[in-house]
This record gives sequence, C-alpha cells and structure tokens, in this order.
Amino acid sequence: MQNFTLRTGVFAALFAAACAQAMADEADELVAYGRELIETNCSSCHAVSATDESTHPEAPPFRELSQRYPLEALEEAFAEGIVVGHPDMPVFIAEPDQIDAILTYLATLQ
Repeated sequence: MQNFTLRTGVFAALFAAACAQAMADEADELVAYGRELIETNCSSCHAVSATDESTHPEAPPFRELSQRYPLEALEEAFAEGIVVGHPDMPVFIAEPDQIDAILTYLATLQ
C-alpha cells in the first residue's frame, strides 16, 4: 500500500509539473501573439515595448496605458473598434482571441 501511495504522489507531482509547464508555454504563446498584433497594427505610431519611443507625438507609449486607463476597460474598445486617440489613428477592430492576446501582452509592459 505504501508503494502505491508513493507512486500516486510521484505521479501527481509529475502531472502537476507538466500541467504548469503547459500553462506557462500557453501564456508565452499568448504574449508573443499579442506582441505580434501590436507590432503589426500599432508600432508605426506607438512605442510598443518597454523602452522604445512613440514616433507619433500624440501616440502614448503602450507601457503607459495603465496610467491612463484600466487595461480591462480596453477590452471593449478593442472589440468595438478603437476610433479615438490621435487624430490620424486608423480604426482597429480585434477578434476576442486577439483582444485576449493584446491585453496579455500589454499587462507584461505595465
């Protein structure tokens, strides 16, 4: 019985470690996808990393967005299409999986 309990405990620990690694890998992929979306759609005006500068004078660096807005509030804006911002900002409408990735990436910058 002791061997069974020991094996069960070892199996449970290995399973938990594998699940944790899979979740970490998934989170890394989500961050990478969010960064890719931001770089593709926003980096021509906005600073999109922790250290770069915005090329457009009215486009805030994304690392400062949480100082202006709660990040959760941006979810609806991305879903409906962001149409406010600097005057020449293009409309950007994101799908739910894209919004999740974008907000996950933005959270890493704050």
